[in-house]
Amino acid sequence: MQDYKFALHLDEYLPLRDVVFQTLRQAILTGELKPGERLMEIHLANRLGVSRTPVREAIRMLTLEGLVTMIPRRGAEVSRISRQDISDVLEVRGSLDALAVRLACERITEEEIQALKDAADAFEQAVTTGETTAVADADVAFHDRIIAASKNKRLIQMAGNLAERVYRYRLEYIKDPAHHANLIKEHQQILRCIIKRDPKKAEEAILMHVNNQEKAIISQLNGEEQ
Repeated sequence: MQDYKFALHLDEYLPLRDVVFQTLRQAILTGELKPGERLMEIHLANRLGVSRTPVREAIRMLTLEGLVTMIPRRGAEVSRISRQDISDVLEVRGSLDALAVRLACERITEEEIQALKDAADAFEQAVTTGETTAVADADVAFHDRIIAASKNKRLIQMAGNLAERVYRYRLEYIKDPAHHANLIKEHQQILRCIIKRDPKKAEEAILMHVNNQEKAIISQLNGEEQ
């Protein structure tokens, strides 16, 4: 097993199995544990400095969440990214983003517009680093500004619940530098529409943004299979 960067961060208020679960879950969502990678209890236990029992329990919890699959005669492995899951998750994300951007056009303050401009600039700067995680985090920050500007607490909560699942697919998209220039253009288009407070155009721009991501990820999956 490779030398992973993730480490266990103990929390006195959580059972050990939950700490292991959160550690492995984050490693899967950020792509450090890759789709199809085997999860060998003894190696993970040694890496995290725990016994095999909390690792086994964490893997069971990850299986229930759909992030891990049990393969006969092979054991546990990180669930592969399926086209159906991509479509389902991004369909929901598109609906939430569309509502958020419509509300943002009505409710965003001048200070929040400046913060959104800064987030767009920060994304462009992150692209120059070529670091996938930095680019993904800057993309998250840009979209989080729009969601916050909606001023709808329930919408913000729902988007937060979906955020980690979306992050896994965001990384798949962003890891190909060929998409970066287009992402910058799409962010700028969304930003212009919000500044003009044009909800119709803003919704069209953000839905195109999400749809392009879905098409690109599915295309990458097809290419990897071939």
